Amino acid sequence: MILANSLTSPAIGTVFWTTLIFAFFFLILKKYAWKPILKAIKQRDELIKGSLESAEKARKEMLRLQSDNEAILRKAREEREGILREAREVRDKLIAEAKGKAAEEAEKLVEKARSGIEREKVKALSEIREQVTTLSVEIASKILGEKLEQTGKQEKLIENYLKEIDLNKN
Repeated sequence: MILANSLTSPAIGTVFWTTLIFAFFFLILKKYAWKPILKAIKQRDELIKGSLESAEKARKEMLRLQSDNEAILRKAREEREGILREAREVRDKLIAEAKGKAAEEAEKLVEKARSGIEREKVKALSEIREQVTTLSVEIASKILGEKLEQTGKQEKLIENYLKEIDLNKN
């Protein structure tokens, strides 16, 4: 049983020296390492707190910037709509002015064409009258030439023409 007991429980000397060495290392750690470790943990804790505060500030700043951006975008949209509205009005005004000028120009061209047509018509009628007169004179001279050749009919022909001229004037 002693053999079984020594395998399962440590010897008292081993426990003593283990405890003594643990205490010695604990004191050395406490004197030289504990304060730097605690200081490093405290610094890390402060760094984490500072990072969390910075993140919260950044989040609030981001929200503020986001709302500012939305306001700027809204204002830009309103300005764009205003500019587009003005552009449409200017376009419509220019189109209306162009249509008015085109109508005036078209009216002037139509009037000019009408007066040109009227002049040409008068000129053509005048030329036709001249040609009719010339042809009438030529025909009349040929007819008179034939009629005058016949004796005695000359006086009757002159009387007939005189009667016709008197009837045309009435």
